[in-house]
Amino acid sequence: MPSGTARPATLKLVAVNGTPRPSDRRRPTSWLLVGIRYVVPAVTVIAGAVIMLMGGETDLMGGASIVSAGLAIWFLNWLYRIGVAGDRERDAEDAARRYYDRHGRWPR
Repeated sequence: MPSGTARPATLKLVAVNGTPRPSDRRRPTSWLLVGIRYVVPAVTVIAGAVIMLMGGETDLMGGASIVSAGLAIWFLNWLYRIGVAGDRERDAEDAARRYYDRHGRWPR
């Protein structure tokens, strides 16, 4: 590069408020998180199914309640993940808008 010419600006995307970008999300997941997201609901559903298979009509209704509780646990975990993903997208959009305000163009 000849002297006196400006180097082109490069954009380095960094995490916003400690939240990783979607491409950085390939981290190993902790066993506790996997247990709460998948194992607890699965064990609850299996326990309800076993109770339904073992008894009479009352056990059938009780087992169905336990199965629905397991599905509710899974559904609440899913809703929480959807909400957190929206927060990450909102933070990324805010960072892109701040970049636009400073540089007059959208980040690449």
